[in-house]
Amino acid sequence: MTSLAAIIRQYGAVYQAKYGNRLLPSHQRTLRDIADCRTATLGGHVYHCDVCEQTHYQYHSCQNRHCPQCQHQQGQQWLERQQATLLPVPYFMVTFTIPSGLHKVARGHQKAVYNILFRASATALQELAWDPRYVGGQIGMVGVLHTWGRKLNYHPHVHYLVPAGGLSADGEHWLSARGNFLIPVKALSILFRAKFRDALKKTELFEFVPAEVWQQDWITHCKPVGKGEGALKYLAPYIFRVAIGNRRILKIADGKVTFRYRESDTGTWRTCTLTAEEFLRRFLQHVLPKGFVKVRYYGLFSPSRRYLLPLLQLWLGADDFTQEAQFTQAETEPTPAIVICPTCGHVMRWIQKVRPRARCPPRTG
Repeated sequence: MTSLAAIIRQYGAVYQAKYGNRLLPSHQRTLRDIADCRTATLGGHVYHCDVCEQTHYQYHSCQNRHCPQCQHQQGQQWLERQQATLLPVPYFMVTFTIPSGLHKVARGHQKAVYNILFRASATALQELAWDPRYVGGQIGMVGVLHTWGRKLNYHPHVHYLVPAGGLSADGEHWLSARGNFLIPVKALSILFRAKFRDALKKTELFEFVPAEVWQQDWITHCKPVGKGEGALKYLAPYIFRVAIGNRRILKIADGKVTFRYRESDTGTWRTCTLTAEEFLRRFLQHVLPKGFVKVRYYGLFSPSRRYLLPLLQLWLGADDFTQEAQFTQAETEPTPAIVICPTCGHVMRWIQKVRPRARCPPRTG
């Protein structure tokens, strides 16, 4: 079977034996979790089909946020929760990327640099949005950190989902953005670079950054992504996507891993073959520090301002205000899991619980 778990089960022990002293605890935990995911090690449940007499073992997932088997369900749950905060307006996706000259410092000091990346980008975006030439009010931002490129290379960047408008300073008016324009990306890039530099100067890391980093152009993008629910569905995969999904892994043979990727400029699918060791190295550099929050909310979407969203929905003409109540009820009154027989398609009957062999399913890594 071609999957990330299969790669780790086959080559992970050798990798850990070679680099064990240098592996971060978060890396060791991720390798262990993904290898054990949906196996008897984590325990589970036994189901029986009374129609075709088949027995089915359903094992627990590892729940590690870097596991490709565990993220789809979390993405769906996040999407449902966001319905209550949805504004019936167009949305934009704004992306901030740090240059390669910062990669070495960022990789070695992830928490410090990623936190600065969030703060500098969110502050720059909101500052420009306050300008009456653009929006003239407070915007809302949902930001998610990504650290990878298409070939698992190190490429830290933040995506923000932003409504096309903002709330006036007096809180009395909604100010819509103009058509397909939110803010000027050239000015945003310059402001982002300046705020990042000023924040990094306050740390001991500034001296390790090449001087030319502060002279080059930094990359930002801003594009419209549709209205309402469609925009949320667009963002959900960005939030819960992991560095590589199982569907992209094509072959595991002779100590090498072959996976596919899509070229950013042409959209053409290509393949990349790496040694298993190099594949695991590239994958692990995208494992985030324990407890690091990769999804953050700013402006109108921040916890302190979220109370305004129902009023904004009313102003902007949202049709349904029962979503939050419906979700809360569904969350507090879960329905029993239904398991369908993989052989005949009938509902299976629960038989017994399987105890974990080594440990209980861990919390999200």
